[in-house]
Amino acid sequence: METITETLTKWVIDPIHSQIGFKVKHLMFTNVRGKFDDYKASISTIGNDFTTVRIEVRINPASVNTNDFQRDEHLRSADFFDIESWKDITFTSTSYERTKKNESYGLFGDLTIKGITKLIRLEMESGGILKDPWGKEKAIFNILGRINRKDWGLNWNAALEAGGVLVGEDVWINCEIQLTRES
Repeated sequence: METITETLTKWVIDPIHSQIGFKVKHLMFTNVRGKFDDYKASISTIGNDFTTVRIEVRINPASVNTNDFQRDEHLRSADFFDIESWKDITFTSTSYERTKKNESYGLFGDLTIKGITKLIRLEMESGGILKDPWGKEKAIFNILGRINRKDWGLNWNAALEAGGVLVGEDVWINCEIQLTRES
């Protein structure tokens, strides 16, 4: 009897060509965009089959960057990420499904912020696997999703004089990820 062994492939995020970003409504109309500058991930697949992907991401919430020092300090405070009490935001994949769109997938996983874990669904679009000019194998993805920040205890807001609130509840996740296959 012949035994087929599956080869585990490990991937690392290329931090120069990747970004974990978000946007949220400000003053009910415009968007504030931000990103996290410090994150680590453990990513593996069986061979190059990303339908078998296992992902564990750790984000340092103290690394939040919206290009506004005062806003970033407020986001680090107990009103939002409470970085004195909570040192990590984590995402761990749980399942993966191919959608009807070509090279598009649903990625499900547990998102933990401030000790609260919720299952979320992200849309993951593949740019394929290719070799760069130096012979390194790369996998490219765009990942999009939407969460309600209040589900994770990020409740702070301020009422506007004309009605409405300063900060929207929906947070749009936007990640551009380039992975390099480990040798």
